[in-house]
Amino acid sequence: MEQLEKIQITVQTTINAPVEKVWKLWTSPEHITKWNNASEDWHTPYAENDLQAGGKFLSRMEAKDGSMGFDLIGTYDFITTNESMEYTLGDDRKVSINFTSAGAQTSIIETFEAETTHPIEFQKSGWQSILDNYKKHVESSD
Repeated sequence: MEQLEKIQITVQTTINAPVEKVWKLWTSPEHITKWNNASEDWHTPYAENDLQAGGKFLSRMEAKDGSMGFDLIGTYDFITTNESMEYTLGDDRKVSINFTSAGAQTSIIETFEAETTHPIEFQKSGWQSILDNYKKHVESSD
């Protein structure tokens, strides 16, 4: 039986903040709930994060009107603080994120395996929107 190659999607941004701040706000549940949404009509009312290899994370994502929601869950496979993380989502898709420091700026490159329900461009747009919200959150936080 032939195995289909999984489609990889990459999104990225550069944030005007040092990598230590970028990492902290990416991984702290109290901050995840402030930036983890693809559009203004969605939010993340709850998040937990056990930031270690084998540790699990959960972000509850919901429409603000209560019409729908889902849990984004996963397990960390590999973590290098302030540099990179790899994890496996609950549906067995792989995600890798690299944080590259350049003094007062940090670049984030996030690559994930596409799921089969939604079009590729829809997935890329959604993940990029979340990353854009994250950038805004970091740059407006003290």
